[in-house]
Amino acid sequence: MKNWRINLIFTFFGIFWAAIFARLIFLQIFERGFYQAQALGQQMKLEEVEGQRGEIFFKGNTKSLAINKEKWQLYLLPKEIKDKKIVAETLANILNISSDSILLKIEKEKNFLTIKSKLTDEETEKLKNLNLEGVHLEKVFGRYYPQNNLASQVVGFLGGDGKGQYGLEGYYDDILKGEIGYKEEVKGFIFSDLENLKPTENGSSLYLTIDYNIQFIAESLLKDAEADLDIEAGQIIVLEPKTGKIIALANFPNFNPNEYSKEKNFEIFQNGAIQKIFEPGSSFKAVTMAIALNEGKITPETTYYDKGFIKVGAETIYNYDKRVYGQKSMAEVLEKSINTGAVFAVQSVPKDIYLKYLDKFGINEKTGIDLQGEIFSINTNLKNGKEINLATASFGQGIEMTPLNLAQAFCVIANGGKLIKPYVVEKIIDGIGTEIETQPVILEEGILTNQTVTQLTTMLINVVENGYGKKAKVPGYYIAGKTGTAEVPVGGKYDPNKTIQGFAGFAPALNPRFVILVKLDNPKVKTAEYSAAPVFGKLAKYILDYWQIPPDYE
Repeated sequence: MKNWRINLIFTFFGIFWAAIFARLIFLQIFERGFYQAQALGQQMKLEEVEGQRGEIFFKGNTKSLAINKEKWQLYLLPKEIKDKKIVAETLANILNISSDSILLKIEKEKNFLTIKSKLTDEETEKLKNLNLEGVHLEKVFGRYYPQNNLASQVVGFLGGDGKGQYGLEGYYDDILKGEIGYKEEVKGFIFSDLENLKPTENGSSLYLTIDYNIQFIAESLLKDAEADLDIEAGQIIVLEPKTGKIIALANFPNFNPNEYSKEKNFEIFQNGAIQKIFEPGSSFKAVTMAIALNEGKITPETTYYDKGFIKVGAETIYNYDKRVYGQKSMAEVLEKSINTGAVFAVQSVPKDIYLKYLDKFGINEKTGIDLQGEIFSINTNLKNGKEINLATASFGQGIEMTPLNLAQAFCVIANGGKLIKPYVVEKIIDGIGTEIETQPVILEEGILTNQTVTQLTTMLINVVENGYGKKAKVPGYYIAGKTGTAEVPVGGKYDPNKTIQGFAGFAPALNPRFVILVKLDNPKVKTAEYSAAPVFGKLAKYILDYWQIPPDYE
């Protein structure tokens, strides 16, 4: 019993060490994951990082339309700044902004303050030499549009919030933007497995159907039209009729996506080819003739007697300039663009049949093009209106559509009776290199018979050879097309001082490779014969030469 005190002490020590050992086992084995994570949290900071945005290229990858460019941004850490006033004044002189506004921001913010996110090269060089405490430069990737104004409404722009706006940037925003991953910032030693960290992935890149050279020429022609004809606006569309590929989609006026924030009138961001509706005028007579021919109600040789006007109910419809033509065939109706002849043709077809054809031609719905913000008109007045509404629609007044709707309708004639879906993106390559090629989509087939297509094509060739479309002619080639001069509706009436003038057609007429639509807003000439037709002819000649298409005759 004399050693009981020593035994008691050893017992306590044994229990103590057993408890410590048990605690170590518990912490190192059972709670290992928790404390490992806690240690990692102290040694490593995870930061969200977004992959680079996908880029956009013209057809054949020959030119870039939207890329990511390394830029510098200026930010301040107010806690590091000793003399706020000097910093504000120095930065104001370099950046050409108010020193008071910079000073106010410095005094309001405590931790981090971005002053300018897109510095010019000159500003960057000056700021690098400052060596001011609290003033920092950081490299970032920003969106850059190398072509400036070219195809600006097609591409759209990347907004300040990092979201695509308008055009391709808006429509394909979800796949253009990169996937968010994580970047670790290490402090000390880490012996942990980081395989579960999500890597960043760049966004998908777009490769377009648009040909840079044809797009450039189309926009140049619109600029020339502004200089020569004083147009207010205009669009040119070039389509491949068998596939729906958009070869060019030009707008005037346009803007520089690199400087979109400077624009005061946001309407300039809209793509007039798909976001503005209009009444096409006599170009639409081609569609009316197609329907009447296809229903067997007329032939190109069918005649009627023109008195210069026609009564429809209580209303009277006149020819342009109140001209009187006498006995004329349907072929001559297109050549001379006779309004009363178009009414004669439409009145031969039952109204419900005519309206069904308009749906088949895609007039009353979106084309489905892969650009943001496309609109359409369901033409309620035409469907529910009086006989006069149908009569005026036959020559393109009182019926609305987008320019692309009309170009798509002409593709039906050019490709043998198929309604095709227009598209701009030829292929997509995602962040890991997987390629997806766009396949042409035929929305409806058999709209027109081969006989109708042959007859109407001949009639449209005669418009260019003998009629008001002569200035669209290209020597050595047969061109099929139709002029259109439309009055502009304003407040329920037509403005007597304004017109929209256009020309729609295809070439070579007997084996069409392209459809062109030219639309000019209020040119300072009377009719499309002197405005849109010559523009069509110049662009058609360029494409025929550029694509080295053999002539039809010497």
